[in-house]
Amino acid sequence: MRVGIEVVAVGVPAVFVLLAAPGPYAWSVTAGLVGCALLPLRHVRPWLAVVGSLWAICGGLGWPAQIVALFALGRRTRLGATLPWLVVVVLAAVVPVLQREVLSWQSVILTVVFAVLSAGSPLGFGLLTATRERLTASLRELEDAREATVAARESAARAEERARIGREVHDAVGHHATLIAVGAAALSASTEEQRTREAAELLRTHAKEALAEMRSALGLVGPAPAGAAGLGGLVDRARETGLDVELVALGTARTLPVAPDQVVYRVVQEALTNAARHSPGSTVRVEVDWRVTDRIRVEVVNGPAGRPARGTFGTGGAGLAGLAERVGAVGGELASGPDAGGFRVCAVLPLAPETPPAGERRVELPDRSPTGRDTDTGPIPIL
Repeated sequence: MRVGIEVVAVGVPAVFVLLAAPGPYAWSVTAGLVGCALLPLRHVRPWLAVVGSLWAICGGLGWPAQIVALFALGRRTRLGATLPWLVVVVLAAVVPVLQREVLSWQSVILTVVFAVLSAGSPLGFGLLTATRERLTASLRELEDAREATVAARESAARAEERARIGREVHDAVGHHATLIAVGAAALSASTEEQRTREAAELLRTHAKEALAEMRSALGLVGPAPAGAAGLGGLVDRARETGLDVELVALGTARTLPVAPDQVVYRVVQEALTNAARHSPGSTVRVEVDWRVTDRIRVEVVNGPAGRPARGTFGTGGAGLAGLAERVGAVGGELASGPDAGGFRVCAVLPLAPETPPAGERRVELPDRSPTGRDTDTGPIPIL
């Protein structure tokens, strides 16, 4: 395409030179063709193409090439820089005519006007074309800036709404969690039975931890959630609920990036919570595989319940759905389902600094009715 345009830009002026009547000098045609041949210089330095056509302008056959050169000069040069070249071209066209011929003052004026119009028109058209391109680019940048401003405002509005919801959740849930902790403390202080006192203290501890983690998740106060280093304490607390939990580490533990580190903790926490709710007294194996350098695998498998579950927990929990979203957010995969009368939760997390999600896939969760867990969670997206 560019080659074709260049052929036209050079060839058409050359054809006009050859079709024109012989110039006043023997070298007029040669000078005109040389000016056409030098037109490709306009892409590097437009003024070189203008200078290359001045000889042809003096010979009377340089206007075809000069029009192309002046248009390129106008597109690439500001208005103030083009005026001197306009004067030079007009003088190159008028002075030889005045030297060769005796003209009346009316003819002189017409000759000068013709030269000014012939040289000024392509210059002006080039300037207008360049101005239009700059205006188009400015409008595009303005539109991009407007869209960025709108996006920033929407993001700020969403952040403000999330903060408002977070404060409301904190005020409502925090109030009840605090009442549970206070009631448990009062029960512990008022009873003389050792087992009741221990149960009340355990309830008070869990209420305080739940309140602290809620505040941390909402970004209000407190440290970030524990990571893989806190699995030991998490397993110890699960044992206090009656679970027989075994923590197994395959390979050598190492420092993880912040996001996967917190997800590892949340996977084990959610799996142990489900086991305590739906399979009380069961045997649980928590396995953390560190042997592969670019990913970590966490698997929690619990056996059948050792005793009947107390109370009614419902069947519509969304813990696994939320856990799948959290795992997918760091580019990992989560699988869960019944396993030999119990339940298995397995997460594989990449450890690259930035692992984009590899497209959305969907994993069907099996029916959890044998253990009474989350039978209506449905498909969970794994990013």
